[in-house]
Amino acid sequence: MTRPPIGIDTLLDRVRATYTRITPEEAYAAHLAGALLVDIRYQALRERDGLVPGALVIERNELEWRLDPQGSHRLPEAISHDLRVIVFCNEGYASSLAVASLHALGLHRATDLTGGFQSWKTAGLPTTPPPRTP
Repeated sequence: MTRPPIGIDTLLDRVRATYTRITPEEAYAAHLAGALLVDIRYQALRERDGLVPGALVIERNELEWRLDPQGSHRLPEAISHDLRVIVFCNEGYASSLAVASLHALGLHRATDLTGGFQSWKTAGLPTTPPPRTP
């Protein structure tokens, strides 16, 4: 039996109801306390807008492979399922779906940044400028 489609807005609401999203200020404080910030924006956005200092850049299509503590392609930072991970995208939509995937892998403390990189930047938190092109 096929279930009727729910639409992306309903899917986001359902996913977000399973965890607590955090503000830029909360994310910054958590990062200073040792949480792992993960930037899943694609390269063109990083080049256009800059980076968050100290954030790991992991393209969305590699996220699960890099953060699964049991995975053969994990990053050295992926040491435990108890790792505090804060994912951000450009505006806070794709990151919510990414968190759902990380939860499915057992990374139960994963969350995302409400409003994404744009809200971080608007809050005046540290960023590095995009590289200059000749």
